Amino acid sequence: MTNTATVEGKQVTIGDWVGFKCDIEQYGRIIEIRGAVLILSSEGEGFSGDYIGGQLTAEVDIDDCWI
Repeated sequence: MTNTATVEGKQVTIGDWVGFKCDIEQYGRIIEIRGAVLILSSEGEGFSGDYIGGQLTAEVDIDDCWI
């Protein structure tokens, strides 16, 4: 497991927030980094949208994230 990743040319680490689009643009907090994939967490009622709506975590490719 890696502790840092590069998003848009900037280093991010566990605990940082990144944006991504899955149904809609939304943000998640990095809870794990698995190679080229970020495991993101949502607070409250989970993520929004038809595809991942209500889920508390999401796996997102680093290339699909922004700061």
